[in-house]
Amino acid sequence: MPARIIDRYDHVPVTKESLDWAELITLDLSQYDQPGGKEDLVRQLEHAVRHVGFFYVKNFNITQDEIDRQFALGREFYALPLEEKLKYHSSKDLEVGEYNGYRPAGHRVLGNGIKDNVQVYNIPKFDGYHTRQQPPVVADNIQEVEAFSRKCHTEVVEKLLRLFAILLELPDEDQLVRDHQYDIKGEDHLRYMHYAARGAEENEKVGEMYIPGHTDLGTVTLLFRQPVAALQILNSEGNWKWVRPQDGTITINTCDALTALTGGFIKSSIHRVHVPPADQAHVDRLGVLYFARPNNHVVLDPITNSPLLNRLGLTQNVFTELGKHLTTEQWVKVRQTQQQRRNKEATVSNDGKFTYGSKDLEIIPGLQAKIYN
Repeated sequence: MPARIIDRYDHVPVTKESLDWAELITLDLSQYDQPGGKEDLVRQLEHAVRHVGFFYVKNFNITQDEIDRQFALGREFYALPLEEKLKYHSSKDLEVGEYNGYRPAGHRVLGNGIKDNVQVYNIPKFDGYHTRQQPPVVADNIQEVEAFSRKCHTEVVEKLLRLFAILLELPDEDQLVRDHQYDIKGEDHLRYMHYAARGAEENEKVGEMYIPGHTDLGTVTLLFRQPVAALQILNSEGNWKWVRPQDGTITINTCDALTALTGGFIKSSIHRVHVPPADQAHVDRLGVLYFARPNNHVVLDPITNSPLLNRLGLTQNVFTELGKHLTTEQWVKVRQTQQQRRNKEATVSNDGKFTYGSKDLEIIPGLQAKIYN
């Protein structure tokens, strides 16, 4: 039988509320192949990755129709009955740091008896090492999903990796690309993410947060334009700012593995998911994201052949200071195990600060995850 026709995805209107928007640079990737274009992009990028960890890209050779198809597939998946989605969920997998497949909402208690409102469906990259059964809505469109996943990598991630290499003055601008090859075993994945709207009373009990302040664990995260405002970043002045959903852009944030590889030179962006503004607070929020990570065998020690890092004396990171030399595979496993742990609920203060027990935040002995309030 032919696959069922999936209706187009229509985005909800943007908020009309007056919000305190972050001022972020936008990299025009149409400059990338122009003479001197990469160097010009690096000059624009440097401040963002050192001080904020967030920026936009535009003209990235993925059409809006291709993006909207992924939103439509995500919508169709989340419209399935819970018992159908649970066929692709394993609580035992989550306990040992395996995160691909489905995670239902309510897996963790945030605080004051309120459970999380986030559903996640992760589709691993198509490197031949992560074969999984997929629900029919994904399986029937798997070639399209793979093509989109690969485009995220080649059209965006690899270009950014070359810009980072130029910034770090590496002798070969493909050095980081070789550590992030799509067809080599790694933990990259495409994600459909669903936040269910909550009532005002529940939101108040958890400080108006869907997800408190945190960093991502990989290299870069790609967030495709999401018109329901909720993402906030902590800027270099220590203030939380809303991230505006700009037409024709992907929001990019830099992450922990890239910070480790650069000895802290490139900032791992601090962000959170706030309750949407009043005119969108009743709307469920659907996201399409791509998470890029170094290949599994890559050791997350600071890069040794960067003249820039050596001049700055950035030869250690949080792992090496503990005498650890973690591979990406080891890092992902311990971090995901900590993230997915069924923790005791946080204490949430009246002003929305989350406080967890130390064991809930322990990743490895001597290293704790941080919650940014």
